[in-house]
Amino acid sequence: MMQTRESQSRVRALPTPSRQTAPAASPPNVSVGDDRSWIGSRAGFFGTLVGGCIAVAVVMYLVIGKIDRGPDITSPAAGVIPAQYDSQRAFNYLTRLCDLGPRPSASAAMKKQQAQLKQFFEVQGATVKMQSFEIRHPEDGTPVGMSNLIASWNPQRPKRFLFCAHYDTRPFPDRDSENPRGVFVGANDGASGVAALMELAHQLSDLPADVGVDIVLFDGEEFVFEQGRDDYFLGSTFFAEKYKLQPPPIAYRAGVLLDMIGDRELKIYYERNSVRYASDVARGIWQTAEQLGVRAFVSRLRHNIDDDHIPLNKIAAIPTVDLIDFDYPRPGFGAPSYWHTQQDVPANCSGDSLVAVVWVVHQWLKKQ
Repeated sequence: MMQTRESQSRVRALPTPSRQTAPAASPPNVSVGDDRSWIGSRAGFFGTLVGGCIAVAVVMYLVIGKIDRGPDITSPAAGVIPAQYDSQRAFNYLTRLCDLGPRPSASAAMKKQQAQLKQFFEVQGATVKMQSFEIRHPEDGTPVGMSNLIASWNPQRPKRFLFCAHYDTRPFPDRDSENPRGVFVGANDGASGVAALMELAHQLSDLPADVGVDIVLFDGEEFVFEQGRDDYFLGSTFFAEKYKLQPPPIAYRAGVLLDMIGDRELKIYYERNSVRYASDVARGIWQTAEQLGVRAFVSRLRHNIDDDHIPLNKIAAIPTVDLIDFDYPRPGFGAPSYWHTQQDVPANCSGDSLVAVVWVVHQWLKKQ
């Protein structure tokens, strides 16, 4: 995914001191000492001004940093998450995916993952199909085969909902300061959404009689080798275009995208594009979280994220929200970032975070 930043504040220009033009000859009764005194006073003025600006900056750093952190939490939920949402099982799914190693599109590990996930969802009672397409490799132009995985439960039911995540990993940890061409296993950015949807699959026998679900895993979310050149969201764009050109008999009422929801310090804020395109869906999910006491959902706008929900909203007109904790591991000035680094590993993720999200979206779904 990509983050687009909106301006948070306006910088007000400081008034510049008026420029004085000195006469050709020194005025009478003005000594060198007087001149130095004038220079010293001006230096003192600027010194005071700079000192004041630094003091204001320090205060803003401390205040805004505190605000950005949101409520401090030690657990994603105020109470006990029901045992049917198994945190250890969900975390095991995440670690097993990461054990495959990096899973970029068309890699051997991706193909192995696809086979395992197809079998898994079929065991959970879904009808599974692969939606395949081909792109040109952004580096050398060779053809690259990609496939979205679509698992369907009760496709004949009149109320259908889409739950989705991307299951590819970025080719390299390009934001890693030590080794940007190193190994990237994508525990949070890639595996967490898939693991949560695997856990959700265990809950889909407990739905209203008129509700059906598709789980879709998108390929090519970030098959990106050069930032600014290569395209994002290949799988979700292909899915959205096919959906628009060949609408299904029963349209989706809403979609929920899960991305980076495994953070040990989970805080999921309202994402701006989600509110813009699917405000009712967002409001319903956050209200459900509040009713359940899942305090990891913070009722405040924070980030503007371009993610797989953009083509779903813009092309397919499926009102879709992005549940994402982009502050990994935490917000605040000076905090470390594991995003697209070699630190995105299972040790920095939590099964409790995964099932807290599953609990919320499952309970929200049951109310539809």
